[in-house]
Amino acid sequence: MRLDDAKGRWVKELPHVLWTYRTTPRRSTGETPFSITYRVEAMIPLEIGFPTLRTSSFVPSSNDGLLEKSLDLVEERREVAVVQLAYYQHKLKRGYDAHVKLRPLAPGDLVLRKVLGTAKNLAWGKLEPTWEGLYRITSVAGIGAYRLEDLDGKSCTASLECK
Repeated sequence: MRLDDAKGRWVKELPHVLWTYRTTPRRSTGETPFSITYRVEAMIPLEIGFPTLRTSSFVPSSNDGLLEKSLDLVEERREVAVVQLAYYQHKLKRGYDAHVKLRPLAPGDLVLRKVLGTAKNLAWGKLEPTWEGLYRITSVAGIGAYRLEDLDGKSCTASLECK
């Protein structure tokens, strides 16, 4: 990273790093954070000093008209960015799901139970375990719902007590 090499000069380098971050198109939307925020594309400082096609074709008198046209298309660009974001999230989900191996639970399997808010011991604070016990599935109650019993054979109710 650029700031790692800067060591004690990171304060001077930080604005350049932030500018780079803000003007780099995101894979998720296809837009830069700068263009989404300010509704215009930014020019990097290097482009201002060197003659490029973008700087040589710039005509100040027609700039106002071009800005008005781009403002008319802002909503369309945002809609395209939302569609691109949805597609990107779909691809991420598909990639993640490709590595997930389904393991259906059946009666007789041993499972842990998530500790819900009412059963939490407030004295433990954030160090309290989020899962409890070792329970055996006795039957399937519905999609993703099971009847449990502890290892002593006591059935567990919805109130999180085993009798």
